[in-house]
Amino acid sequence: MFDYKSIIENIDWNKNNGLVPVIIQDLDGTVLTLGYMNKEALNKTLETNLVHYYSRSKNRIRMKGETSGNYQKVKETYIDCDNDTLLIKVEQIGAACHLGTKSCFRKIEEIEQLPESTVDYSLDFLNELKETIKDRKNNPKEESYTSYLFKEGKEKIYKKFGEEAVEVLVAPNRERIIYETADLIYHLLVLLCFENIEFGEIVQELKKRHKEEE
Repeated sequence: MFDYKSIIENIDWNKNNGLVPVIIQDLDGTVLTLGYMNKEALNKTLETNLVHYYSRSKNRIRMKGETSGNYQKVKETYIDCDNDTLLIKVEQIGAACHLGTKSCFRKIEEIEQLPESTVDYSLDFLNELKETIKDRKNNPKEESYTSYLFKEGKEKIYKKFGEEAVEVLVAPNRERIIYETADLIYHLLVLLCFENIEFGEIVQELKKRHKEEE
């Protein structure tokens, strides 16, 4: 197996506070996105052959597709002549952009054609909520409702999910359906966390079924 440790050590990590920009390119030549990696993210990427980024806004490492299922499978990795920028060619699973498009980049002339408000398909918030729920499970807080549910155990967690499902069904109007569905999704995430099931596993199952229907 290729020893990439020395290559990683030779990267100029000091130029951008321990981070390097990473250009992600599809095998057909399409530039998909631009992200950043630190040493740990690059190590995880090369060890798993799945792209991991360092999120500057969240201050944590995240694997592309960990929630959405839109993984980036590493095929080829390049470094530039200054040892401070990476180019990774990938097999893109699903959309690369959080807006649901293949690429994060578009022609300037086409920008005005986009609607003023677009839907964020990245599921980043759901992932943040999932991580908070997991933290309340592993590090209980006395005043936390989530910690209370985990303390009560399976019967309580399943019962609350069932109750919320009924609330959605009997909701009298659109606004109430939205409200009750939010409760349902939260309690679903609690249930999945209790059973140690990742939300990404659900997404993968849905994608598999979608392919079977095509």
